[in-house]
Amino acid sequence: MSIGRKIKGIYQLFRVELPFAAGICVIAGELLGIGSHISFYQILLGFLSGFFISSSALIFNDYFDIESDKINTPTRPLPSGKVKPSEVILLTIITTAIGLVAALLISLIGFSVGIVFWIIGFLYNWKLKETGLLGNIMVSCSVAITFIFGGIAVGQPWNKIVWFFSFIVFFIDLGEEIGSGAMDEKGDKKRSSKSIAITKGKDYALRISSGLFTVVIVISFIPFILQWLGIPYLIMIAIMDTIIFLFTIKLLRSKTPKEGRLYLRLIYLGATVSLIAFIIGQLIA
Repeated sequence: MSIGRKIKGIYQLFRVELPFAAGICVIAGELLGIGSHISFYQILLGFLSGFFISSSALIFNDYFDIESDKINTPTRPLPSGKVKPSEVILLTIITTAIGLVAALLISLIGFSVGIVFWIIGFLYNWKLKETGLLGNIMVSCSVAITFIFGGIAVGQPWNKIVWFFSFIVFFIDLGEEIGSGAMDEKGDKKRSSKSIAITKGKDYALRISSGLFTVVIVISFIPFILQWLGIPYLIMIAIMDTIIFLFTIKLLRSKTPKEGRLYLRLIYLGATVSLIAFIIGQLIA
């Protein structure tokens, strides 16, 4: 096998936009906790923790999903033969180690939260994914923890704005998880999954997913209305809500799983880009 094909397989395992989003959420949590008075060291460790702990869960997910991926996405690294199962396990160990060491350098509390974050990811990949909604909620909680982890990293674990953003991210990810279940319906049946799409139907799952994205749009204005955050936040949230709204409509009208996955990915990326814009605004303010 060529080196280029191997590198491509490893890159696909990471699903880079997702762990990148986790790292960005940690930084956002740090900024929401203490504002622009944040050191490069805090930013770096926060990002590395979020990125690599999230990566380890995503990489290990492919190990458990190899049978369903043969049906849903046969081009994934394992079913396509780009990467071996033993290489997936090794990469999981490496990314876990980097993420947890970075968390330990933040604080013991940060390390403890990092371990909880990792355990949730492992349990989801191993068993909880098959439980349907419970599994969706667990993985969404692990994503929402990234903001709280950011607050912990700067000594602000109970900051109300940090927790509010955690709820926002929870609903975005839960909508994405349920929507993805609708796209992966055929392969998930092979794994005996009890996803909403399998128990209630694909259209029902997509309506629930879209409803959760609508909740995000509605509640996203609360920090501005309550004057927790100002105009820069309003601009960011208006951009994010517009992206979510437009691609949610397209998601409901999607004709194929491939098309639906694209719109879900764009919703996720849109929210991430908006957060990056907000972070830059906070840093230069």
